[in-house]
Amino acid sequence: MITLEMMPPLMFGGLVLAMLIGFPVAFTLAAVGLSFGFLAIHLGFFDLNFLQAIPGRVFGSVLSNELLLAIPFFTFMGSVLERCGLAEDMLDSMGQLFGPVRGGLGYSVIIVGFILGAITGTVAAQVIAMALISMPVMIRYGYNMRYITGVLAASGTITQLVPPSLVLIVLADQLGKSVGDMYLGAWGPSVFQIMLFAGYTFILGLIKPGHVPPVPLEARTLTGWALWKKCLMGIIPSAVLIFVVLGTMMMGLATPTEAGAMGAVGAIVLAAIHHKDFTSNDRKVLAAGVIAAGIGTIVAILYSENLIFKLAFAVTYLAVAWICFQAARIPDLRDLIKQGYESTMRLTCMVTFILIGSTCFSVVFLGVSGGVWLEHLLTSLPGGVWGFLIFINLFIFFLAFFLDFFEIAFIILPMIAPIAQKILAPVVGPDAALIWFGVMLCVNMQTSFLHPPFGFALFYLRGVAPKEVKSSDIYWGAMPWIGLQMIMVLLVIIFPSVVTGLLDKPLNVDLDKVKIEVPQIELPPLDLGPPQK
Repeated sequence: MITLEMMPPLMFGGLVLAMLIGFPVAFTLAAVGLSFGFLAIHLGFFDLNFLQAIPGRVFGSVLSNELLLAIPFFTFMGSVLERCGLAEDMLDSMGQLFGPVRGGLGYSVIIVGFILGAITGTVAAQVIAMALISMPVMIRYGYNMRYITGVLAASGTITQLVPPSLVLIVLADQLGKSVGDMYLGAWGPSVFQIMLFAGYTFILGLIKPGHVPPVPLEARTLTGWALWKKCLMGIIPSAVLIFVVLGTMMMGLATPTEAGAMGAVGAIVLAAIHHKDFTSNDRKVLAAGVIAAGIGTIVAILYSENLIFKLAFAVTYLAVAWICFQAARIPDLRDLIKQGYESTMRLTCMVTFILIGSTCFSVVFLGVSGGVWLEHLLTSLPGGVWGFLIFINLFIFFLAFFLDFFEIAFIILPMIAPIAQKILAPVVGPDAALIWFGVMLCVNMQTSFLHPPFGFALFYLRGVAPKEVKSSDIYWGAMPWIGLQMIMVLLVIIFPSVVTGLLDKPLNVDLDKVKIEVPQIELPPLDLGPPQK
């Protein structure tokens, strides 16, 4: 006879077994959840009315969730930017800028990966674009093959952690935290990770200089102002788009969905600017729009939103509309936008179906006291807080061998988030606990793209690499970078301030000592006149 205490481990085991068979995850979640739900009804653990919570949560938490609307916008933005030539220009200019030093091409890949991560938000786009552009150049100048494959795959996964990462949006939604706070928490680990990658390249240049040689002098075609101009032409538009997307969100001027919409339009503008058919008249319209935006911003800062402010931004909106219209008229850009729509539709549908399936599973899991079983299991681990963190990170690291980050976020996080809040609150405070936990898991889940057998970054790299690149070089080349990412996980665990340092400090107010003093107002005596007879 199956008891209530046996149901949670049986559900979890059934889910793992069904996914190992290879059935699609979204339908596996729904099938396992509903099967165990009907079994629980048959055994009398709850009645049929309990399952009414499933459609309610699907419509209330999934289909009506405004935060999840940001996902298609950011996906479209990344899809457009991956093919518009921006990565090629930046890698070429950065490669020539850092070319004279050992590992210069490696530094350029790492830095461009960081910048692209802040404006694309998709791993596949980044790995493929940088591999197609940089791999032939690095092979030509004698870089070690395993270093080439490792740095390209690892730099592509930086986009997992750098805002506006889709992973951070999903984590914020599943943990019930602000996307802006999640982004603020991720900046510290993002910068430290770049430093770790660059530090490894520097040490490799000292120990094995033949693995990361400098670019020969005759290959450096740009020097002086021409080189700096090309670098700035790639960095400045990207920086503007980063501010439009992230700056407005962190300053409280836009919600994640509104920032994503501005990013999607900005991606079309950026793609049009980098296209060869972008005419001189179009550039004049662009310049007018930029100048008008500057005037409107200055007026808003010094005065207030008056008529000049409205007119200035009206000019900016018209300039943006004109550039988007021109982009639709150019055949290459029209096809690029169409491909962006198609890839956005595929990813959004996948996320939605996984969310619906995970809702079916989690409702039934909680209905059979799965939350109580999981809390008892995790709170009884030896080592207290640190034992919990080490176990969870090892568990996520193991799951990442087989599951995508969306699946981990939608299946595992809703179950462990309340337990993490309870255990971690005494360490960093209740407000920052889940931010710290979410960013930590985000760093950990980066490895899901790198380690065998299902590292998607390795698959992307294998798909675009030349035939002379062996699969063994791709797999072995990823190993040192996986180690660097695990070091980053340890740093986030040991030093929580890496994540919480930029967050707003909670106000410690003793409510018992709060006094509200109301001033006494002296009122003149009322003169009601002589008494009435």
